[in-house]
Amino acid sequence: MRNLLWLFVILICCVNSTAAQPKHQMRAAWIATVTHIDWPSRYSTTAEQQQTMLDMLDTLAQLNMNAIIFQVRPTADTFYQSDIELWSHFLTGKQGTAPDPFYDPLAFTVEEAHRRNIEVHVWLNPYRVLNADRIELLDSTHLYYQHPHMFVKYGNQYYFNPALEATRIHLNRVVADIVTRYDVDAIHFDDYFYPYPEKDADFPDDDTFIAGSRGFTSKDDWRRDNVNLVIAQLQRTIKEIKPWVQFGISPFGVWRNSDKDPRGSATKAGATNYDALYADILKWLEDGDIDYVVPQLYWEIGKKVADYAILVEWWSRNAYNKNLYIGLFANKLGDTKADTAWTTGNELMRQMQLNTRYPQVQGEVFFSIKSLVNNNAGLADSLKNTFYRYPALMPENPAIVGEASAPPAGMRLVKNLRQTVLVWDSVVEEGGKSVASYVVYAFKGNAVGDLSNAANIVAITTGNQLNLKTLDRKLKGRYTFAVTTVNRYKKESVPVSVTGKI
Repeated sequence: MRNLLWLFVILICCVNSTAAQPKHQMRAAWIATVTHIDWPSRYSTTAEQQQTMLDMLDTLAQLNMNAIIFQVRPTADTFYQSDIELWSHFLTGKQGTAPDPFYDPLAFTVEEAHRRNIEVHVWLNPYRVLNADRIELLDSTHLYYQHPHMFVKYGNQYYFNPALEATRIHLNRVVADIVTRYDVDAIHFDDYFYPYPEKDADFPDDDTFIAGSRGFTSKDDWRRDNVNLVIAQLQRTIKEIKPWVQFGISPFGVWRNSDKDPRGSATKAGATNYDALYADILKWLEDGDIDYVVPQLYWEIGKKVADYAILVEWWSRNAYNKNLYIGLFANKLGDTKADTAWTTGNELMRQMQLNTRYPQVQGEVFFSIKSLVNNNAGLADSLKNTFYRYPALMPENPAIVGEASAPPAGMRLVKNLRQTVLVWDSVVEEGGKSVASYVVYAFKGNAVGDLSNAANIVAITTGNQLNLKTLDRKLKGRYTFAVTTVNRYKKESVPVSVTGKI
């Protein structure tokens, strides 16, 4: 009886979520490359890597999702061609060895994702050099051997020393290189800043603190300032090169417990961003040093030490007018070792329905993409049939000021015996780049209808024509079609329309 009741509740939630689906919404998945979590599989060939990436992107496109967060720098090595750092051993099996046959995974992924109207947010770990005590994995030309003073060992792992100006300079070079050479949509860091504390061992930075405290008497405050400095510098670096490229962080889900700080959440987390990882997320949001935040709310509704319901409400109040998306633990669905919340019904559907109560929440990011590919607990089916039934545009970002997008021209319907094609002239922005995408709306009859209703979007495309016979939604009769452009600032143009019979 209880299971039937849950099914009824979820059904009602799904109906409501379909009716209220927003037109602008972040719908993303993390693609983790460290230790081959999602991609690539160990020892796979270039052809296999490319095909697997295409299959994952196709899955997201079929689910009307619009972004990936792609880990391209897992351990201070790369999934892209670089003159600054070495090829990742997670890509080819040996650090410093390029793919053979050669290809650039980031360039390949950007091109194929954008072809499917999927943004690419590149995910970098700022400080981690090795996630295991295996120094032999580092190539002999690695920066670790050239400038050993920049690195420390803590527990069984190796890190850049966050206190050093040389570390900040290096990170800025890495980010500037990516933003300059690749058409990425955002730079993204997750929750790993200073490492999670090891039992009975403090991070080994006493000497650095003594030599360069910058007037701080509290080591904790000094550590936070070390991270604050690089975050602020990276934001300036990104915006000076391409002002439309966003900078986002997906922090651990608890900023600080309320027993430590009245601004904190009513939680009892053992580790927090502020006190354990020295990441003052609220400062970055308030100061404009980041453009969006994706707190990793990886706990179920009702969990005593960290209740999802409490945390989503807290983050909604503390986003400082920056874009807020919620990180969801999709890989936990169906885990027989997890609490019953994750094996009874679909906890993520309950969480997403709760999110709709908070207009500040503008989307979700799923960890990780394999949960969607594998359709954990019917997750992909639920997204396609309910929450993500219609396409959605990426939310505009109030932190980024950009120019309006130019509208298309030359709208026309071209017919022959077998098909009707909607055609318009391509729009090229200043600098010679095409707009990011075109949005096609269809309205029954002779007039443009409600452009704010996502149900009226029949396609989002990068091309300048659309075969109406290939649409998932079959159209027959007299329709008015409206087309808008969306530029890299996520600004949508005014519509241009044409009416005809299909």
